[in-house]
Amino acid sequence: MPSLRTELTEIVTGLGMLGVESLDTALLTGPAEILNVTAENFDRLARAREAGKHGRLFSSAWNNGEMFASSSEGLRNRKPLRVEWKGSHKAPGYEQVPADLRVDYVYLVSCKYMSKVLYNASPSHLFVRLLAARHGPPVNWYSEVAPAEYQDLYRACRSYLGTANLPGSVGDLTKQDRVRLKEEFKRHWPETLMDPYQRFCIAVSRTSAARWQKALGKRKKVREETLWRLLRLQSAPYFILGAASTKLPMRYRVDTPWDFRRRYTFRSLDVRPDLNAGQPMIRWWSELTDKYSGTAIRVDGHVEVRWSHGRFSGAPEAKVYLDSPYEKVPGYTQLH
Repeated sequence: MPSLRTELTEIVTGLGMLGVESLDTALLTGPAEILNVTAENFDRLARAREAGKHGRLFSSAWNNGEMFASSSEGLRNRKPLRVEWKGSHKAPGYEQVPADLRVDYVYLVSCKYMSKVLYNASPSHLFVRLLAARHGPPVNWYSEVAPAEYQDLYRACRSYLGTANLPGSVGDLTKQDRVRLKEEFKRHWPETLMDPYQRFCIAVSRTSAARWQKALGKRKKVREETLWRLLRLQSAPYFILGAASTKLPMRYRVDTPWDFRRRYTFRSLDVRPDLNAGQPMIRWWSELTDKYSGTAIRVDGHVEVRWSHGRFSGAPEAKVYLDSPYEKVPGYTQLH
């Protein structure tokens, strides 16, 4: 079940598009034009609204929906016949567009509130397959790229806790063992474990960056296409409605690679390990030129490689962040 915050930002953004006189009225009546939203969803949102929870978020989402309804690049004051919420929908295949709402079968809308995350991908999906093909052979990433350092870190953790009831090899950990380690080291690494942890971080960062560089190769076309995927440019435009902070709205049309090439000249995409980040991290950046103004542009981001469900728990994930402000990112056009 989606969280209250997810329901709020996505459903209320959709409700704001319908021309209802107020948010409270929309929550009370449950307009028929918004689909896949249950009475339970409406009741949960109404109770949160009545309790005074997330007041600024309610207003932000509602205002974004209203703005999209009136925008010359959005609905142009035309009431939509249907706004489909995809929050409880599990994609049957690999969907590249991060859409949360579909309006009149045409407009795809991603609701993004206070988040700079572009992807939660598997390391192999990003560093080996360049986000082009989701599925591949299973890879235990830490054991693949830093086997000695991973084992050394585990050995140090095992020694710290006492060896009883823990296997000698990190590869032999059971589900119960992983839950124990996750709970034991939930908050922070003890001082005595910082050295093996830092060596582990450096090894993962270096090798992950090297694998990424190898996959990118020397062809500019491959690097440019990878940048398109990193920025989530797709074959059809879609929209982002959200907030960059509690006070700053975020309303963009995300253009296509075709639009991108008409406006910008791609120069480079580079990556390097960040050996001082305190966790496995890779920096990425791209340099371009605006064809209209001749201005040089740089886009920056980073990738955190970390356990998906706590230390020693869950497969490692590559969490891709955009560090540049959205308004300065090529391919992201502000709505008016």
